[in-house]
Amino acid sequence: MDVVMPQLGETVTEGTVVTWHKKTGEAVKADELLFDVETDKVAMEVPAPAGGVLKEILVPEGETVAVGTRLAVIEVAGAAAAAASVPAAAATAARPDAPAVGARAAAARPDTAARGSAGEPPLSPVVRRLLAEHDLDPSTIKGTGRDGRITREDVLAAAGAGAKPTPATAPRPPERKGEGKGEVVPLTRIRKQIGAHMVRSKATSPHVLQAVEVDFHAVEAVRGARGKAWREREGFGLTYLPFIARAAIDAIAEFPRINASIDGDNLVVHPHVHLGIAVDLGFEGLMVPVIRDAQGKSVAELARAINAYADRARSGSIVPDDLAGGTYTISNSGPFGTLITAPIINQPQVAILSSDGVRKKPVVVESAGGDAIAIRPVGVIAQSFDHRAFDGAYSAAFLKRLREIIETQDWSGALG
Repeated sequence: MDVVMPQLGETVTEGTVVTWHKKTGEAVKADELLFDVETDKVAMEVPAPAGGVLKEILVPEGETVAVGTRLAVIEVAGAAAAAASVPAAAATAARPDAPAVGARAAAARPDTAARGSAGEPPLSPVVRRLLAEHDLDPSTIKGTGRDGRITREDVLAAAGAGAKPTPATAPRPPERKGEGKGEVVPLTRIRKQIGAHMVRSKATSPHVLQAVEVDFHAVEAVRGARGKAWREREGFGLTYLPFIARAAIDAIAEFPRINASIDGDNLVVHPHVHLGIAVDLGFEGLMVPVIRDAQGKSVAELARAINAYADRARSGSIVPDDLAGGTYTISNSGPFGTLITAPIINQPQVAILSSDGVRKKPVVVESAGGDAIAIRPVGVIAQSFDHRAFDGAYSAAFLKRLREIIETQDWSGALG
């Protein structure tokens, strides 16, 4: 039976074999973890499609091959089974905004939330490496990270060391007078992938940044009046992000070229808004799950979808199709109180929005009775766009309309 590179999402064309969990000649059971595969979006654990003996490994660890490439051969008892050729399949979990889809294979996980065998806590690649270096059993270490996750510091503390041990044969760089020893932290695969993707984007698209200040007074009025009840009912806080998302979707209806992608020498304007939301993975990387047909969702529905996807991304239950097909992306650094962010376009999209910290500031409020100074919650919304797709005037008009919607919309009925 041939084991082939699985189709890991509708837009994924290749994958990298990261780890083989079995050696040639070893017995394997059906659905037993066979190998790890990685794409530019996620890493996944793939089970054996059938039981037998791993007769041959055709693609070594670290090699990138196209979807459908033969990776290995499992010798299965029985002539009929041996003649079959079944690709190793990847499970597709239901999106929070879509019905479940049946599948029998592996659960997807981001590279930074890789898990060990059953019963072990979540293990990142760095943690796995350190555990191996210090010959430590993860079950003996109490994790202090999110959801009991074992961190790098936990492993080093258990090992009684403050840094990665230096091999005796490794040459030591000369120390400069007055300089302390620096820590060498290898880049994880997900960091390398993010870097490569961003470099490609900057090299591909002529990036332009524009930004506007936005008064969030109307939004804050709803959050202040209904935020407590929302948290009690939904189990998570009501942020500015779903309001910004809804306003952006409404503005896109008037400026459709914002919701587009480049295909060769053509601009493809998409009829539906498949909204990507950048999710931070505990400072170890990011993912951009996609809320499909976001144009038909209310603020409340967007808030639930954003929260559900963020939880799934950080827990490792995202699947490749959750990350595919985005037409416009929002990156939110607001919780960290940033002033302005120049985001990098998520190819092949032509624009990306950034929302930053909201702070109380004195602003001039115009009225029929004259101007007045008031204290209002104000934040910056910025957009990077591909100058091939449209000019600055088009982007500026979109941002102006986005600001108007946020500031003047009656949001009182937004939560149902």
